[in-house]
Amino acid sequence: MTVSRIAAAEAPAAVGPYSQAVSTGAAAGSTVYISGQVPLDPATGALVEGGVEAQAEQVLKNVGAILVEAGLGYADVVKTDIADFKAVNEVYARFFTAPVLPARAAFAVAALPLGARVEIEAVAVRP
Repeated sequence: MTVSRIAAAEAPAAVGPYSQAVSTGAAAGSTVYISGQVPLDPATGALVEGGVEAQAEQVLKNVGAILVEAGLGYADVVKTDIADFKAVNEVYARFFTAPVLPARAAFAVAALPLGARVEIEAVAVRP
């Protein structure tokens, strides 16, 4: 197995010593692990304004940019973990629309990086 780093210019750079995502290979069935994304505007590096819904939308756009860099899309996501489940659910449903939706977990945290109100991580599998 070969592990490689995925870095999308259209998503914010990692804010610590980690990768935006890593892939276990390019073959069908290989896995892409996307680190928890917070609602940073990739152009400015600043948190987006407008409340939890606006932050959820930016997070999912960031996840999407990483998926595109990996040659994948939202339909390839098999698992997500989200914070602030109730508020994010409506926005989340606009991005994940495939007939088979990803498995998902919701978690509560005391504080997210940079004061964000939303964080989402994902796992995708290459078709």
